[in-house]
Amino acid sequence: MSTANATATRGGLTVPVLRYVPGLLLLAAVGVVGTFAQNGLRSLGKATGTALPDLEYVLWAIILGLVIRNTIGVAAVFRPGVATYEFWLKIGIVLLGARFVLGDLAKLGGFSLGIILVDMAVATAVILFVGKVFGLGGKLSSLLAIGTSICGVSAIIAGKGSIDADDEDSGYAIAAILALGAVALFTFPLIGHALNLSDTQFGLWAGLAVDNTAETTATGAAYSAHAQDVAVAVKSTRNALIGLVVLGYAAYWSTRGGVAVASGLKARAGFVWRTFPKFVLGFVAVSALATAHVFSKADVTSLGNLSKWAFLLCFAGVGLNFDLRQMARSGVRPLIVAALGLVVVAACSLGLVLLTSGWLKL
Repeated sequence: MSTANATATRGGLTVPVLRYVPGLLLLAAVGVVGTFAQNGLRSLGKATGTALPDLEYVLWAIILGLVIRNTIGVAAVFRPGVATYEFWLKIGIVLLGARFVLGDLAKLGGFSLGIILVDMAVATAVILFVGKVFGLGGKLSSLLAIGTSICGVSAIIAGKGSIDADDEDSGYAIAAILALGAVALFTFPLIGHALNLSDTQFGLWAGLAVDNTAETTATGAAYSAHAQDVAVAVKSTRNALIGLVVLGYAAYWSTRGGVAVASGLKARAGFVWRTFPKFVLGFVAVSALATAHVFSKADVTSLGNLSKWAFLLCFAGVGLNFDLRQMARSGVRPLIVAALGLVVVAACSLGLVLLTSGWLKL
């Protein structure tokens, strides 16, 4: 067997390995160049006494990836590896659990859950109303509401089959959510600094208001390491609700000619489990090990460094997968509806964070 056709075999399944290597190397290269760009610009500013913008490596990696994707493009040989960026996001989140003890995680999750429920109600009401005003179909509006209130693209994909939405509607919804995630990534840190938000306050806000998990993680990292930790913990609470929310929409649309929802508690519990993001359990499990002092301080530092490398690959992949031409082809109406929903949710969650975080000393 030639080297080019080398494969790894496990459990009787043949899994091609080498086809992922070029894309993974590209992700690593873009991420490393992003860190060099941040450090280089910072050193140049210090050497020349110039107040240059201090962009975090997160933003550099995404910008570089976006430029590559929308100029020379991503060749076919790189695409399998580049497409793994969501896998690295999940790995990074699971490893990040080592930096939390369960008590802090429960406190953050319990505090954010109330605000999440408020945001979900607000997002759903606003998007369904505005969608009707703009003449969007009910299922497209539902997908936008699901994506805005829970976890972006993953929620839209889970909701698509459950409400029997067509590919065009899901494509429009995904494009709108991705575009708004990019906007939030670059605007939220600016707003946070302008309002002088603490790292914890900003992390809460990003975790509550930014739709896609990758963009939420990157937005927190663009502010500070602690803000990223808080944003991931809060976003994991949102993600955990995906099964229940999608089940609710499925039940609603089943009465209007959509896919019938399986009856019985066992069948519905199975539906919730199938749509539940399993990496959230990994995050909690690692946090439980940290709480039990299984990890030494050196272990926690090592896991944190591995998490940063995983996120580095993820952030590079976010840019390399962002196609501006596809966004333009999706039309403006879904984007306007989702944008209005994002603005309302962002304002609502920011107000609630400012109002309550001081009382709870978060």
